[in-house]
Amino acid sequence: MSTAELKDKTENLDPERPREGENSCEEAPEPEPLSENGAPADDIAGAADDPLAAERDRYLRLAAEYDNFRKRSAKEREALYAQVRCDTIAKLLPVYDNLARALRQECTDDAFYKGVEMTMAGLCEILGNLGIMEIESVGAKFDPERHRALSHCEDPQLGEGTITEEFEKGFTFGGKVIRFAAVAVAN
Repeated sequence: MSTAELKDKTENLDPERPREGENSCEEAPEPEPLSENGAPADDIAGAADDPLAAERDRYLRLAAEYDNFRKRSAKEREALYAQVRCDTIAKLLPVYDNLARALRQECTDDAFYKGVEMTMAGLCEILGNLGIMEIESVGAKFDPERHRALSHCEDPQLGEGTITEEFEKGFTFGGKVIRFAAVAVAN
């Protein structure tokens, strides 16, 4: 390597010495003033072109989307829980019917009858605590959204559409019918 080449290389390493094309007296450009969101103050109107604003917008949209997903999932979970509860209660209602039939039968064994009575009272208490309500039937007006008419009878003393007899008790949960009440209706 020649001395001239070595001298050129060492001159380029000197930090104090200005390089070719640079003016040592020239100062660095003044940074642009920024607005509150970090965008240049004179470019507030064009914030959509700012990558930081675009990322912030994307983040906010993603956060809103997640919040909507969370709310929708909670609502679906609650609806599923209510549906499972209704299905489970509907499967237990034949036990209720059997206990009701047993209580209508005459029994000579008082202890046995008392045991069936206590079992029925316990089941009714559990149903009540779960929010299961009985549908009122005898003496009420027939409502096709709550009752199922199995027969009708002619009774001039009762008004039209009055329920005269209940064959099977109906139940609701949160306004939704779990099982329709099976009834007889006066003309």
